Amino acid sequence: MPRHSSVRVACLLIGLTTLAVSLLSSHIDAQSPAPGGFVERATDTDVRPMLTPAQIQSLLPERGLFTFPSPYLTQAVRITNASDCAGADCVWYVGYSYWRNMNNHVGSDTMYIFVGLDEVHGGPTLFGYNKVTDTVTKMGPLFDAGSQWAASTGEGWYFSATLPTTMYVNRPVTSTLERYDVVTRAFTTVFDVASRPDLFGPNRYIWQFHSSNDDRVHSATLRDAATFAELGCLAYREDTQQFFYFPQRGFAYDECQIDKSGTWLLIKEKLGTDPASEVDNRIIDLDTGAETQLLDRDGAGGHSDNGYAYMVAADNWNSLPNAIRLWHFGSNPIVPGNVVYYDPQWQPGSVNHVSHASTRSDVAAEQQYACGSGANAVNGPRTNEIVCFVLDGSLRTLVVAPVMTDMNEPGGGDSYAKYPKGNLDVTGQYFMWTTNMSGSRQDAFIVKVPSQLLTDGGADTIAPSVAITSPAHGSIIVGSTVVTATAYDNVGVVGVQFKLDGANLGAEVMNPPYARTWVPPVTASGQHVLTAVARDAAGNTRTSSAVSVIVIGRLAN
Repeated sequence: MPRHSSVRVACLLIGLTTLAVSLLSSHIDAQSPAPGGFVERATDTDVRPMLTPAQIQSLLPERGLFTFPSPYLTQAVRITNASDCAGADCVWYVGYSYWRNMNNHVGSDTMYIFVGLDEVHGGPTLFGYNKVTDTVTKMGPLFDAGSQWAASTGEGWYFSATLPTTMYVNRPVTSTLERYDVVTRAFTTVFDVASRPDLFGPNRYIWQFHSSNDDRVHSATLRDAATFAELGCLAYREDTQQFFYFPQRGFAYDECQIDKSGTWLLIKEKLGTDPASEVDNRIIDLDTGAETQLLDRDGAGGHSDNGYAYMVAADNWNSLPNAIRLWHFGSNPIVPGNVVYYDPQWQPGSVNHVSHASTRSDVAAEQQYACGSGANAVNGPRTNEIVCFVLDGSLRTLVVAPVMTDMNEPGGGDSYAKYPKGNLDVTGQYFMWTTNMSGSRQDAFIVKVPSQLLTDGGADTIAPSVAITSPAHGSIIVGSTVVTATAYDNVGVVGVQFKLDGANLGAEVMNPPYARTWVPPVTASGQHVLTAVARDAAGNTRTSSAVSVIVIGRLAN
C-alpha cells in the first residue's frame, strides 16, 4: 500500500487542518435540532424503569432509524445487526469515551462509522450513515481478510477531528502510529519510536495514543516489547518532528493524553507523594516544560476527557457522590473548577465514562457540555441512561436515552465489555455506544443528542412532556384509586394538574411524585376520562393523552 513521507504530509496537514477547522466552526451550529430528551438537575432522584427485552425488540429495526418511547422520545440509529455476525456475538465494544468512532462529517450528508467485529466476521468494519435519509449502509471490512490489521479489535483507534476520511491506527506491539484513509485505503506513518533508541531504548512499542484536534501533536504510552512493562509517556510534534519523553516515576503508571490544543500533556500515575493515592496527575506544558502536579486527594482526574487547556474528570475523593469536575490547566497549583455533575447517591453510580470529543476552541469551557453513560444491574437515577451535562456548574443534565444494557445477560462478554463507554462525534450531535439489548448479542447504536436543550440561550419555548402512568387505559375502577403521572421538561416542571372529564381533579401537584387520590362519588358510575397537564416556569403547558376508565358500583359512605 502506498506510503508518503511524514514531512510532506505534515505540510499538507497544516493547510487541510486550517480549512477543516474553519468548516467545523462555521457549520457546527447549523444542524437541525434533534427531537426528544428532557432536562433535570443532577440532584433529581427520579428513576425511570429499564426497558424490558420485549420492549427493546419491539423498538428495533433491522438497521436504521427508530424512536425511544416516552419520556425520552429521542431518535436513534441501529448500526449493526445479527446478519453482520451470522447470528453470533461478534461486535466489539466501542473503544472508549475519548476515541471517536465517527468521522468529521461536517458539510457532508454521510457520516463514516467504524465498528470492531471479530476477525471471523470481517474485523474492523466501515459503515455509512446518511443523515438526510437516516439509512445505514455496510461498506465492508476496512482491511483485507487474513491481514494483521483485520485481526485487530479496533480498540484505541479513532477518527481525526478534522480530516474527514482519516483514522489513527496501530497494530499490537508495534512502534509506529499510522494514519489510514478509509476511502483510498492508504497508510501514512505519523511517527516511529524505533527511530529514536537513544531516547526511548531498544525494543519499544506504543499504546493508547491520542492526537490534538489539529492533528499536529500526538501522545502515547511507551512500553517494553519483551516484558510489556509501561515505561512512561511520550509526545510527538509532527510539524517540527520533535519527541518529548517523560519516564514514569516507578510506582503505578496508568495512561497519558494530549489535550485538544496540543499544548498540555496529562499523565496519570501514582507519584508516591501520598501513600493513599491511587492515581495522581502530572500536567506538563510542552511549550515551556513546566510541570504541575495534582494529587488524588486534591481531585486528580480519574476517568476523563480533555478540552482545550482543560479536562473534565471524575473527582474520586470529592465529598459529593461520583463527582465530575472541570479543571483548567495553566496555574500552579491547579485551581479546582466547577463540579459539573454528581449523583444523588453513591451507589449505584451513573456516568462511568465521560466524552468531550465535541470540544471547541472558540467557546468557553463553561458554555460547553460533556456526555456519558453507564450500566448497572441495580437501577438508579440515570444509572442506565445516556446523559449530557453543562460545564457551568448549574448541574443541568440532559437525559438522552436508555442504554438498553442488562449486565446479567451474556451479550457483549464480561462486565467491562458490556459497559457502554460511548463517545461523541465532533459536532456533539451524535453519541455512539454498544449495548447487548438485554440479550445474548451486542450491537452498535447512535442516538441524536438534543443538545439545544442545554445550550440554547433564548427564551424557553419548549413545553413539558407528560403521561398518565396509572390507572391504565380501559381500567375498571371500584372505589378510590391513585392517579399518577410522569412529567419532564427541558428546564423543569413546575406542576401537574390532573383533570377528570376536563375539570380540575384537586389542586395542582407541585412536586414529584405526581399523584392524586381520586374517590369517585356515588353518582360516578360509567365511563370517565382522565388527563394531566404539565406546566413549566415559562408558562408552557402540555396535556397528556387521555386515559378512559370505567367506574363500577356505588361507594359506601
